Formats: sequence, C-alpha cells, structure tokens
Amino acid sequence: MKELKKNRQLYLMCIPGILFLIAFAYIPMAGIWMAFTDFNPVDGIYGSPFVGLRWFKSFLGIASEAGSKSAGMGLKYVYNTLFINFFGLIFGTIIPITIAICFNEIKNKPFKKITQSAMFFPYFLSWIVVGVIVKALFDDKTGMVNGIARSLDMETIKWYATPKYWKAIIITADIWKWCGYNSIIYMAAMSNFDASLYEAATVDGANKFQRIWRITLPLLKPTVIILVLMSIGRIFYGDFGMIYGIVGNNSLLYEEVAVIDTYVYSAMKSLGYSYSTAIGLMQSVLGLILVTISNHFAKRINEGEGLF
Repeated sequence: MKELKKNRQLYLMCIPGILFLIAFAYIPMAGIWMAFTDFNPVDGIYGSPFVGLRWFKSFLGIASEAGSKSAGMGLKYVYNTLFINFFGLIFGTIIPITIAICFNEIKNKPFKKITQSAMFFPYFLSWIVVGVIVKALFDDKTGMVNGIARSLDMETIKWYATPKYWKAIIITADIWKWCGYNSIIYMAAMSNFDASLYEAATVDGANKFQRIWRITLPLLKPTVIILVLMSIGRIFYGDFGMIYGIVGNNSLLYEEVAVIDTYVYSAMKSLGYSYSTAIGLMQSVLGLILVTISNHFAKRINEGEGLF
C-alpha cells in the first residue's frame, strides 16, 4: 500500500495497459482447455470430450490420433523454426550492433542521416513487398541473380525449385528487414554513454578499435542481453507473414521452410481447433521455460541483472 500511495500517478497511467492485457491476453487463456479436448462447436469448449495429451503426442509423433499424414511431423517444423530463429537471432544481433557502432563513428551529420534513413527503410516494407523483391532477385528466368550468372557464363540455378537454399534466403531477408530498426535501439543506448570514458581512453593511447572493444561493447552488454532474452522467449514462434510472403504456396519449398505457425494454420483447417490450440500452448510453455533458464544464466554474466 505504501508503494501504491508513493507512485499512485504512475500506477494510474498503467491502468489502460493493464486493462488491455486482461482483456486480450489473460481472459482468452481460458480457451487453453480446448487443447485437452476433442472440440466441437455443439458441445463447446468445456462440454467437448476430454482427450488429455492426445494432440501433443500426435504433434510430436508419439501417437497418430490426429487422423492425418500431417500428424507426427511436428518435429520437422520445430527444427525449421529453431534453425531459422537461431541464426536470425545470432546474425540479427551481431549485424545491428556493427551497424550501430559504424553509425556512431560517422562525423558527417548529413551523410549519417541519409544512411540511417536508408537502413531504416526496409522496416516499413511488408513481407509481401519483400517477397516481390526476393522474386525479382531469384526468379528463374528474369531474376537478377541468374541474369548476372548468365552474363558471366556461369550455370544458373532454378531457385524456386531447389529447396536447400531457402532457409538461408529467408534468414537473410529477415535480417535485412530488421537490422536497421534494431541498430537504432543500440544507437539510442550508445547516445547515453559517458563521453569522458572515450576521452580518457584516447589520452591513454587507445585506438578506435580498442575503444570499441574495451568501452562500447561492455557498455552495450545490458541492452544486448535484454533484447536477446526477449527474442529467446519467442524462439519457438515462426513468422507466418515472412514465410507466406516470400515462399507463398510453393509446394516444392514449403517443407523446407515451413515453421510451427504455418503448420498451425494448415492444421486448423484440416485437423481442427483442438490440435492447433495444443501446438500453440506448447510453443508458449517451451518459450517460457527457455527464457526463464536463459534469464538465470544472463544474470550471472550481467552482474545480477536480467529481464526479470
């Protein structure tokens, strides 16, 4: 009560956000029960037959009660999701930090503003537009990549019929779209760094790379850890819009890049709401477990500070 009285104005400002979370995040959690039932609209969520862990077992291939050849293929989609998100997380952290450090070293303000705007622009593009750009690059007949290969008398590749390249293409497109936005977060953190630290290091004879390694990166560590932890919490979630925007309904590529979220969409149409709800619940629980473990280790390397 003392805390509420002391910061009552701040808590009053939080009320709209709290009400939003209650209405759209917590109340709908009652529907989780659907994951443990064989849902049908006539009986409703709580009247449908209880089936326990049937749908979870079907997704993981332990059983095949889902009644479809799609059941039991869940591990394939889990692998695709983790693969794309893992490398997206690694390179999606390293590249924005590198860009932010480079921008921070630019002294020409007009050039800095122009390049920042150019790097930030892809963030505003929808995945449909990104898919069109990818098509312009990798189209078998009119694509720029094959056009360059033909001009150099090199062998062309039928990209849209060769699945093995598309994980790398999707990861690259994801990093390209988000790196400018993420770099601004790191630049905002660097704007608060104490300039006297750099001045003292310069007086002591440290060159530019030594100042970056010894001052900038250690000071960025808390920001990096928080952003990485937030990303880890959603590592079991695939970007539905990204996959469909770039690959679409290409059956030759679908199995190579399909993630859990695209599988949930197709499963909802063919296997029903209960099966899809079970997969969504499993994503949330695994993400919670993983981010909790990661936060524990992060607090060890970040002087006791983590996401929570």
